[in-house]
Amino acid sequence: MKKFLDLGLQPLANSYLDQKDLNKREKKFNLQVSFNPKNYLVSILNTVSKEKMFNEKYPYKSSESFTMRNSFKKFSFKIKKKFKPNLVLEIGSNDGAFISNFNKNMIIGVEPCKNLAQITKRKGYKTFAEYWNVNLAKKITKKDKVDIIYSANTLSHIKNFSEIFKAVNISLNENGVLILEDPSLLECLKKVAYDQFYCEHIYVFSSIALQKILNNYNLEIFDIENTSTHGGSNRYFIKKKTNQTYKINKRVNKNFANEKKFGLHKISTYKNFAKKVAYSKIKLNKIFENLIKKNKRIIGYGATAKSCTVLNYCKIKKGTIEYFYDTTSFKINKYLPGTKIKIKKYKELSKKDADYVFLGAWNFKDEIFRKEKKFIKSGGKFITHIPIPKVL
Repeated sequence: MKKFLDLGLQPLANSYLDQKDLNKREKKFNLQVSFNPKNYLVSILNTVSKEKMFNEKYPYKSSESFTMRNSFKKFSFKIKKKFKPNLVLEIGSNDGAFISNFNKNMIIGVEPCKNLAQITKRKGYKTFAEYWNVNLAKKITKKDKVDIIYSANTLSHIKNFSEIFKAVNISLNENGVLILEDPSLLECLKKVAYDQFYCEHIYVFSSIALQKILNNYNLEIFDIENTSTHGGSNRYFIKKKTNQTYKINKRVNKNFANEKKFGLHKISTYKNFAKKVAYSKIKLNKIFENLIKKNKRIIGYGATAKSCTVLNYCKIKKGTIEYFYDTTSFKINKYLPGTKIKIKKYKELSKKDADYVFLGAWNFKDEIFRKEKKFIKSGGKFITHIPIPKVL
């Protein structure tokens, strides 16, 4: 393991604070990122226990984003049309944004955060409020194995690969398909999106690293789709190596080649990325400092885990960002970890709110810009740190 990036002491990204917690000491960890030259894995060095991250207070709800709802709706239709499954299983089903597109008798959810699992249960969907493992796989598929296992933005959260893929092999039909969707390491480096690294993202995958892992479990990628979700993701279609139903699509080797060409198998690539991250910190602080000198008002849009990494790494001075708007109901009237910036309930932006808005949820930029046409037309500006800090 070779460390290439140090993002400093960071709070737990989704541990939003109540007012009564503001004077209490927060739990923090050293967010360092490493590269393994043997299997090409990029991971954080210091991990936080899953119980501290994924519990009954987990704030993120997929259904509260139009972009995510629309993405899941389109892809669920594609799954039904292409694979015609009888039984589907989703690992990390969140509040049901994906499974709600299926008939209740043909899909099962697995979601360890009990507050989220209860939402889908109330809708009538069979959901297990447990962590995905071998014992749960045996329990779920005691009678029938599943045709499709789908998991979006979940594998990167799970430290123990062995348990995950052993459970997949137990529960998946011989001709079944595992579909994984996670942030793309290639896009992360291209965009200098260092905010993809936080306590929950133990890994950010390249396709070449993922295939090396899958080899240990007799699994292989047979197709890859590049998506715009979460700032650039890969959707992997995976089968058992004994499954002859699906041939390897040429997109797979093309993806491998693109990653090798960019240098995702070399430590020098990551050291260069770290230099760009350091420059990004300096540049973003200069933008904020210049605007404050001009007495410009700045607020934030999207009090995300990503913005938590950025603001704490860059050590943004107190009072620079007055408050954040967010649409997630759980976060309203709470405070961002580390920086302790207040989060307010979202309302349509106007120049009365601020002159400039920092895009914490930069990966939803298109959705945000569609909603905020009036603010932009009135002269309101956005600030982004992706791929380099600038005013939009």
